[in-house]
Amino acid sequence: MTGGTPPGALDLDKLYAARLQAARARPYLATALFALHTVPSRQVPTMAVDRHWRCYVAPGFVDRTPVEELAAVWVHEVSHLLRDHHGRSERAARQHGLTGPGDRLRMNIAADCEINDDAFGDGLVRPEGAVTPDTLRLPSGQLMEEYLGRFRLGRLTEGLAWLDCGSGADGRAREWDLGPDGAHGLSAQERDAVRFRVVEGIKARPGDAPETWERWAEEAFHPPQPWRQLLGAAIRSAASASGAGQDYSHGRPSRRSAAVRGAVLPSLRRRPPRVSVIIDTSGSVSDAELGSALLEVAAISRAVGGRRDLLTVMSCDAAAHVAHPLCRAEGIPLVGGGGTDLRRGFATALRARPQPDVVVALTDGQTPWPESRPPCRTVVGLFPRELSPRELRRRENDPHYEPDAPPDWAHVVNIG
Repeated sequence: MTGGTPPGALDLDKLYAARLQAARARPYLATALFALHTVPSRQVPTMAVDRHWRCYVAPGFVDRTPVEELAAVWVHEVSHLLRDHHGRSERAARQHGLTGPGDRLRMNIAADCEINDDAFGDGLVRPEGAVTPDTLRLPSGQLMEEYLGRFRLGRLTEGLAWLDCGSGADGRAREWDLGPDGAHGLSAQERDAVRFRVVEGIKARPGDAPETWERWAEEAFHPPQPWRQLLGAAIRSAASASGAGQDYSHGRPSRRSAAVRGAVLPSLRRRPPRVSVIIDTSGSVSDAELGSALLEVAAISRAVGGRRDLLTVMSCDAAAHVAHPLCRAEGIPLVGGGGTDLRRGFATALRARPQPDVVVALTDGQTPWPESRPPCRTVVGLFPRELSPRELRRRENDPHYEPDAPPDWAHVVNIG
């Protein structure tokens, strides 16, 4: 211990010297490191964090650990918070029914694997007992959720029962947590501000941070959409909307017939919705995207109840090709390769009798769109794209130029 620290007390001088060393080794994390509030605790085995950015520290752990290792532990703990391991663990727990303490330990181990595979070196010493993917004989470079599905508690994890990085790592509250109303916790807005400063620090000096941190910085405030769920939800919503899949039928007379002598009035009955899928097969759409489109066709079939006879698919570039009833997605011929004009695809789909209740267009968006709203619901699955050289020249020469975008009347879901 340094001079002046009473026996059994937390050696703040040593702890803060380690934090300063951590900030020097990872300057892009400095804002986050200094945002943590330290709380002495003899209930934690080493150091742990809660979701409100408090860092609980065991005095004995600080006494016996070299400053160089303490610096690495600082970086490790703040990484749990920056990467939202508590929120992600709660989502994984709800999705997979993970409730017991063993499940939470697995989440902590999986989160540690995500952090530790490239956390050390370049000024940071690997702490004793740090868990890495190698510990579990797993590949590096994966996310917590991927690691979570690749191991179970057993022989390789026997020595990790002590591991506890706190509720900030696995989302489960501890008895020693100060909670949302405790002192020195950060509000949600303050936590977002810290993350934003870290993102700025990483992007300001590209190449200084490991690839995993650069990937995190790209996605921190623009998380990837769960587009398969969004696409399915959009189609189900359109298919079940008022007016979709409805028609009059005399099979079950309307109750109003009793009020009209000598007449049998039809009733409005719901039938399974008809869906028409238009796949953009122009030259700007890659083979991988076309393969993804066929997978989405199968998912769309499931989203509307599996009635393949109610689902037609056509390919479209500058011309609309034949609409095929769905038998198997992999058997649908995708013809095209030229320019794009989805207006022809919409016109062909809407000429069908009976008309579709929902039109789904899978495209990269580089196309003219119908000028008027179709008489049925429209969902657009939009493949990611970059501006073509011609569009880049137009943008440079025309300050008012805007690339083609789906119209306001379409429900747009970004794919991929």
